[in-house]
Amino acid sequence: MTTAEVNAAFFEKVGAAAHMVLATAGNDGRVSARTMSVVRLGDRFYFQIDGDSRKAAQLRENPRAALCLGNLQIEGVCREIGRPREHKAFCAAYRAAFPSTFDRYTHLECERLWEFAPDFAKQWIYEGGEPLEVILDPASGVVEKRKYERE
Repeated sequence: MTTAEVNAAFFEKVGAAAHMVLATAGNDGRVSARTMSVVRLGDRFYFQIDGDSRKAAQLRENPRAALCLGNLQIEGVCREIGRPREHKAFCAAYRAAFPSTFDRYTHLECERLWEFAPDFAKQWIYEGGEPLEVILDPASGVVEKRKYERE
C-alpha cells in the first residue's frame, strides 16, 4: 500500500464527516476545546469557524491542534485557506453532511475555512481484553500496533 492508501484506510474510521473535538492553544498557553463539524477530503480535514473567534485567534498564533473522535486522537497543523464558499469540494461535502450548519454559516463574510494536516494519530483498541495503541505516522504511512504496558 502507498502512504496515501495507508492514511486513507486509517482515517476511514472518521468517515466523510463527523462532529469532532478541536483542541487549540494560543501563545498564552490557554487551551480551549469545542466540538466542530468536520469533513474529510482525502488525508486532510476541514472545518469553518468565525474568523474573529477566539479559536481562530489561537490557530493564527499557534497552528498546532488536535482533533478527537471517540478514542481516536489526531494531531496536526492547521492553516487558514480562505472563505468556505470559495472551495467547491468543501462546500459539497459540508452541505451533504451538515445541511443546516451549511445554510446558517457558510455564506457569512466572517466565516473562514481551515485545513488540518495530520502528522500523528493514535487510537486505543482492545484485542483479547488487552489494551493496545494503534499509532499512525501520516508522513511515512507506518502503522504500529503496540501493547500498552504500565511502568
